[in-house]
Amino acid sequence: MKRRPIHAALCLSILIGIFTPSARPQGSTSPAQPKEEPEAGTSASTEALQKATQNPVSSLISVPIQNNSNFDVSPGSRTQDVLNIQPVIPVAISKDWNLIVRWIMPIVWQPVPNKPSTPETGEYGLGDMTPTFFLSPRKTEKLIWAVGPVLQLPTATNTFLGQGKLGLGPSLVLLAQPGHWTLGVLANNIWSVAGSGGRPAVNQFLMQWFVNYNLKKGWYLSAAPTVTANWEAKDGGRWVVPFGGGVGRIMKLGFQPVNISARFYGNAVHPPTGFGSSSWTMQLQIAFLFPKLTAAEKKGMLEKQLKELDAAPPQK
Repeated sequence: MKRRPIHAALCLSILIGIFTPSARPQGSTSPAQPKEEPEAGTSASTEALQKATQNPVSSLISVPIQNNSNFDVSPGSRTQDVLNIQPVIPVAISKDWNLIVRWIMPIVWQPVPNKPSTPETGEYGLGDMTPTFFLSPRKTEKLIWAVGPVLQLPTATNTFLGQGKLGLGPSLVLLAQPGHWTLGVLANNIWSVAGSGGRPAVNQFLMQWFVNYNLKKGWYLSAAPTVTANWEAKDGGRWVVPFGGGVGRIMKLGFQPVNISARFYGNAVHPPTGFGSSSWTMQLQIAFLFPKLTAAEKKGMLEKQLKELDAAPPQK
């Protein structure tokens, strides 16, 4: 394909508009420890949403859309772009347990490795999807945890965009949220169990550690680098170890609560060549949040919508 996707430009324009001073924060920043899904509009809704969105296994429905621009990919110092659509859907399976479905669908622009002299040449399409099914207790004390299987589905629309293997492995989340902090780790390992016999076997490790500090008016500081290891790789190409962080904010776009963030990571360790050899990454994200509304809030939203309809000029 000749045209590169404009995921990063769209995400950047959205973030610039949202981060401007004219954007008004919604809700209070009174501290609260969310044990269940936070109720929007309560006195602690903003910080409750902050902590819920920073918890990968909270009982909050969210739809993050995350764009990763991986720069200086060799050969040719080109840019790979990965747009992850990753809804998180909790399901109460009993009074004591939640099942949290975390489904990652990557849409990838991959520069063709054998044509470094033509930067606009590459493959664009769907990558391998990665669903995870976490089992987590509904009531927790200081330590929040969840375990479950992670799958790799060979859904890539091109051999450059995926590994061509069905994969399976365990996944684990551990975190704590003392005061204004969220501290935790998510880890998994995937082994290939089926797929194309002509493609290399998969044995890959992923660990994302995350540290967030919540500020006033919905703002927070965040670091959530993803460390990966390809156990099948040799000659110094096994690890990707990034360092960095960024800033984010919980706010509303109209009636819709959102979580926006921008992070930058430098890869202190990365493969010398080929896929995953980027030296640094820009990560832009907007997550649409769906907190529980009280009856009074639902009524207020309907009344406001009716007023807006009444005030609108009649159509000709």
